[in-house]
Amino acid sequence: MAALGNRGTVTEASGFNPDEDAQKLRNAMKGAGTDEAAIIEIVAHRTIAQRQKIKEAFKKSVGKELLDCLKSELTGSFEKVVVGLMMPAPVYDAYELRNAIKGAGTEEACLIDILASRSNSEIKEIIATYKKEHDKSLEDDVCGDTSGMFQRVLVSLLSAGRDESTKVDETQAVQDAKDIYEAGEARWGTDEVKFLTVLCVRNRNHLLRVFEEYQKISGRDIEDSIKREMSGCLEDAFLAIVKCMKNKQAFFAERLYKSMKGLGTTDSVLIRIMVARAEIDMLDIKSEFLKMYGKTLHSFIKGDTSGDYRKILLELCGGEKCVGVLA
Repeated sequence: MAALGNRGTVTEASGFNPDEDAQKLRNAMKGAGTDEAAIIEIVAHRTIAQRQKIKEAFKKSVGKELLDCLKSELTGSFEKVVVGLMMPAPVYDAYELRNAIKGAGTEEACLIDILASRSNSEIKEIIATYKKEHDKSLEDDVCGDTSGMFQRVLVSLLSAGRDESTKVDETQAVQDAKDIYEAGEARWGTDEVKFLTVLCVRNRNHLLRVFEEYQKISGRDIEDSIKREMSGCLEDAFLAIVKCMKNKQAFFAERLYKSMKGLGTTDSVLIRIMVARAEIDMLDIKSEFLKMYGKTLHSFIKGDTSGDYRKILLELCGGEKCVGVLA
């Protein structure tokens, strides 16, 4: 995991002084008007760990919660990005899940994006944080807001029981591929439980082998079969799991692309991925984006957003060039 840690566009600021940063943020918010540029300059160029230290320093020197001050000064999508950046990763994920569930309707995309892409330990941390922050059980909330097979997939992912070893059981992989084929393409109707058992439980290397074998047996890519056999949220959930197993950064690149192409922007998706991945694998997401769409993520964000919202997203995206890729 350590190697992955340096694939983010946001890295530790050298010569970091939390007291100084807290003072600068205070000045940016003091009096009439807000100095958004000063806020971007600090927030987008510090790691999550550094931002927590700034929050402590701010509380100590100003006697107020930094987050509350930011919320009262900022608005709209820009506020959402800044507020998200100030939270530790599991707190942000729990916060996003809570917002996706509460209120009218559920933002299923949020549940899928987060639960299909996080590791067992990350999911356990999200569950614990959710309980602590919202005094509710994440599983109960998810169950209260979803139904049917889609709910069962989410509950399975929430159990954080995926095998995370790297071993491939050749006989089992062939059997799994056959089971999925017989549960879908080979019959009238679909036995979704078989898909769940394989896709939500097996480890990544094993699944990649299952997908190869599946292609041989059925003559189709597993993704095509899921699209033919399922619909709605269940289809989205299974596709997300398959895509994350094949290439998690390509999955996020596609989500970003779809959040911006066409009319209007799905800001919730754009913000969530930019905030959550900035420190983890944004460099790889950018290079996948370029490979898949022939345009840079930077140029897409630039063309699709405006104002301070655009400025902070571009900082999180890092430069126009993709490191290690000809841009």
